[in-house]
Amino acid sequence: MSDPDAYIALISSLPGSERLFVAKQPPLSRLRLDRRLKALASEDARVLRVLEHALNWNDYDMDVTDDQAIARCKTALDDIPQPTLKKLLVERMDLRTVVAALRLRHRGEPPPATPLGFGRWSRHIPAHWTDPGFGLDAAMPWIKDARQLLESNDPLGLERLLLSISHKQLKRHSARHLFDFEAVAIYVLIWNIFDRWAQSSAQEAAARFEKLAQQAMADVADIDFEGAYA
Repeated sequence: MSDPDAYIALISSLPGSERLFVAKQPPLSRLRLDRRLKALASEDARVLRVLEHALNWNDYDMDVTDDQAIARCKTALDDIPQPTLKKLLVERMDLRTVVAALRLRHRGEPPPATPLGFGRWSRHIPAHWTDPGFGLDAAMPWIKDARQLLESNDPLGLERLLLSISHKQLKRHSARHLFDFEAVAIYVLIWNIFDRWAQSSAQEAAARFEKLAQQAMADVADIDFEGAYA
């Protein structure tokens, strides 16, 4: 059982997440962050590990296969009880699916014959393959910018666009959580985005997105996303 006072003290001890992106030096190292996260209740610490394993940009490297990525996210959906954190997971994987589709189409691939990727749009995207924004411009207005960055061969710009989008998603959810476990988890995910931003290079970004393009992620089983968005 979590101690509300302990979580208030924990969150109050963390530098504002905006400082992460404006500081020349990180105001909080991962080592120091992990020390402060020891204040988490054991169950919350477990959920955070599952969430980070599913969403951490550094964990999706060249060695992660389609089946591993899908299994990881399905397991996380089953293992995370908090509705807000489930939504964050699904939103991030929706983003990943769209980017994979953009890369495949940019390479001249035909629409997949089976559902693509993970999430709500896995069947919608192949059915709208010839539409520049897959018919998702209203839901995901950033698709136009992502497509332009792909066409201009700017993988680093694309990665940073996606990091920025992920950051905005997290900040939107953070407005509903101030001093609870969800607030702590969102802060850690924002820290991970800052860390990915600081480490990103054009060469690494190109390699990661080429791998994304090769991942059809077509074998995803039916998932109850109504429950994930409850």
